[in-house]
Amino acid sequence: MDRAEFVIVANRLPVDRDEDGGWRRSPGGLVTAMEPVMHESQGAWVGWPGQAGIEVEPFEFEGTMLVPITLSADEVELYYEGMSNDTFWPLYHDVIAAPRYRRVWWDAYVRVNRRFAEAAAEVAAEGATVWVQDYQLQLVPRMLRNARPDLTIGYFHHIPFPAYGLFSQLPWRRQVLEGLLGADVIGFQRVADAGNFARAVRRQLRYVTRASGIHVPNPDGTTRVALAKAFPISIDAQSYSDLAEKPEVRARAAEIRESLGNPRKILLGVDRLDYTKGIRHRLKAYGELLEDGRLTVEDVTLVQVASPSRERVQAYMQLRDEIEQDVGRINGDFDTMGHTAIRYLHQAYPRDEMVALFLAADVMLVTALRDGMNLVAKEYVATRNDNRGVLILSEFAGAADELGSAIRINPHDIDGVKEAIMTAVEMSPSEQGRRMRALRRRVREHTVTDWSRAFLATLAASKRWQGSGG
Repeated sequence: MDRAEFVIVANRLPVDRDEDGGWRRSPGGLVTAMEPVMHESQGAWVGWPGQAGIEVEPFEFEGTMLVPITLSADEVELYYEGMSNDTFWPLYHDVIAAPRYRRVWWDAYVRVNRRFAEAAAEVAAEGATVWVQDYQLQLVPRMLRNARPDLTIGYFHHIPFPAYGLFSQLPWRRQVLEGLLGADVIGFQRVADAGNFARAVRRQLRYVTRASGIHVPNPDGTTRVALAKAFPISIDAQSYSDLAEKPEVRARAAEIRESLGNPRKILLGVDRLDYTKGIRHRLKAYGELLEDGRLTVEDVTLVQVASPSRERVQAYMQLRDEIEQDVGRINGDFDTMGHTAIRYLHQAYPRDEMVALFLAADVMLVTALRDGMNLVAKEYVATRNDNRGVLILSEFAGAADELGSAIRINPHDIDGVKEAIMTAVEMSPSEQGRRMRALRRRVREHTVTDWSRAFLATLAASKRWQGSGG
């Protein structure tokens, strides 16, 4: 196998297995984000194929060398469902659900991270650049540096990084910080996340931090500088804008409105079924507006797409039950023969159908209680070529730092959410146009390609720092 000059290490490979045993490109956000970089670099991608116990030799897919990592059913349960999604995910999302700290999970996490690091070290050419992705692999940068000091190593954290008071609960907090500091550049979605990380390093490890530089001691007594900076991720805005112009997609949007009884306004929520997304908060606000008589089902319908997520984790099973109860109660109270209050869809949809939904919707509701970025907000904006539509955006989503012309909300303030919905429903076309033009300018000016280029340029420049102590 040829060694690669550029290697991505992520929990998942950018492909899924189809029924015939072949491979197809997966729809995930990270895959979309990385596609342009991989095409330019002819690199390698190290990741898990998504099924337990599957053993596959490295193979080429659309010009990229894929290096599959085998995980047993036990490891999927302990490293992925346990440590990654029942410890790190809730802890890093402000303990919206209680994280569980289990040593057997941590042991599996270390073991699996080592396997990813070894595979990356094996496939990377001398002096190569390796870019590690996300919270499932926080120990990989340090392991890689120990094995291959010749590599330039980047890490990007796609979810929030919590304030020190929360992070300090983690029994393995030092190991995680040391793991991440194996990277030359540690990227975060928001400036606040990079600040939280630097504070944790100061408090726990007592390393000197200046601006975005963290002085990390080397084993030989010298220091190197690791940069911790914000690199807000984005989308391929043009591809969404182009899809929105397709006659069949526009026809499908009209069909969706028709199937909902042609209400005056359609509200839309599109989320993974996750407790961080604030789905119950938006249902509560909408239900109360119907109860108050400020909205009627003849006039306004809420479409809620909640794609399945982590279905074997207890907190997610419970959340699904609660949301479906809420939807059933509101529909039972307010539906008529011809109109439904909430069209609830617990399934994932292809991109064409999502763009049709974005076009059909007059108001996009993003009520995240905590979100690294929230790309759905940007996707909605990218499809609105007519400069119509309103984005309601939680101030706790990373996208709020960039999308200043959205109606901003605190999703915990139900009265505030209700007022935002009414403002959106009643907003004049000229006001919609003013806000949407500003939102679209931002999304078009800062794309996913800009994000990856900015990160990789910083990573390349960081080589000049190494060994100099800054």
